[in-house]
This record gives sequence, structure tokens and C-alpha cells, in this order.
Amino acid sequence: MGITNIVIDDRLLKIGLNITGFNTKKKLINFALEELVKRKNRKDIISLKGVNCWKGDLEEMRRSRH
Repeated sequence: MGITNIVIDDRLLKIGLNITGFNTKKKLINFALEELVKRKNRKDIISLKGVNCWKGDLEEMRRSRH
């Protein structure tokens, strides 16, 4: 990982550290980035709802096992 210098809103930084209990800015920023990526991935998954749905007969499949 490279070193990056950025200007961060001190108020948001303080709130974030208090909410999470993290003791470093680095931990808070990495956590925030991970959450951002997870949120985007969840939205992408939700957008697939109803796409390529399975159209089979579950009861028939169960009967054929016996």
C-alpha cells in the first residue's frame, strides 16, 4: 500500500472514531472503505432479484429422489 496525504473533515473523523471505538485514523478509514465496498456489492446483488430465476418443481425433484 502506498502512502496518501488527504484532508479529512475533523468533525467526521472524530465522530467515526467515537462510533467505532477505533484508536487510529488508519483503522477507521480502512473500515469505512471496506463498508463502502460491501454496501456497493449488496446493492449489485439486490439488482439481480428476479433475474434468471429457477423455474422448476421442487416437489417433483424431491419425489424423484425416492
